[in-house]
Amino acid sequence: MKLVILDRDGTLNEDRDDFVKSADEWVPLPGALEAIARLNHAGWHTVIATNQSGLARGLLDMTALNAIHSRMNRELAALGGRIDAVFFCPHGPGDGCTCRKPLPGLFAMIGERYGLDLADVPSVGDSLRDLQAGIAAGSRPHLVRTGKAAGLDDAAVDAIIAQAPGTVVHADLAAFALHLLQGERRDRGIVADDADSAFGRLS
Repeated sequence: MKLVILDRDGTLNEDRDDFVKSADEWVPLPGALEAIARLNHAGWHTVIATNQSGLARGLLDMTALNAIHSRMNRELAALGGRIDAVFFCPHGPGDGCTCRKPLPGLFAMIGERYGLDLADVPSVGDSLRDLQAGIAAGSRPHLVRTGKAAGLDDAAVDAIIAQAPGTVVHADLAAFALHLLQGERRDRGIVADDADSAFGRLS
């Protein structure tokens, strides 16, 4: 099974300092839904691992969260894409849970659900804690320069990479999808010269 683990806010959709609290506030990043559909069409399953402390803070409830994900899935379906499952941490920073990223609890749940060793599973996020959670679970970390990473200069990105060894950096989710699919082509002996991502650095 080919599986990709995605962060949500800042990776798939616009992040908000006041949290995404309703379906109306959920706005996909340019090209992100198309990137997921492209991966799906190539046989990749996509799941989300997301911290949703807005639940613990009382900023939204499960009805609102479900409405957000219903909109996400409707917009993806219109493009022929899908998210197989959403794994979320509902806790606040001080709740002492094991599922809030940078802890790997959500990733462990995903591995158990799908019966997978996550060693060959790419995980994608826009922050250091996304990368740390993926690394702790044994997955292959990828940073997109959107969301929290959008305003970072190269030195700041390098500082993140230093704390998350093995991270590959991409401009956005579309660039990640292209990188992943080009890697598959190379593995099959098909040369692709239009790669736009490199190890630890955006080309």
